[in-house]
Amino acid sequence: MPALTVKNIPAELYDHLKASAQANHRSVNSELIHRLEASLMPRRLEPQQALSTAQALRKRVKAKRIAIRDIDAAKQGGRK
Repeated sequence: MPALTVKNIPAELYDHLKASAQANHRSVNSELIHRLEASLMPRRLEPQQALSTAQALRKRVKAKRIAIRDIDAAKQGGRK
């Protein structure tokens, strides 16, 4: 496996990386690899997966539905 040396990391950035590593129970090296994978190799969701996730999240939200007339009234109110 290739090795990489990262030089001149700003202290504040390193502190954030270290704190994130501790919060996630990882080493700084593992946290950096995780972050790089997440940003450079994102996982693509299938449409059905995304829909299922959205539906599950909607079920957890306890909000009333907003009527179209209320949305229109809010838009008109902002234009006055």
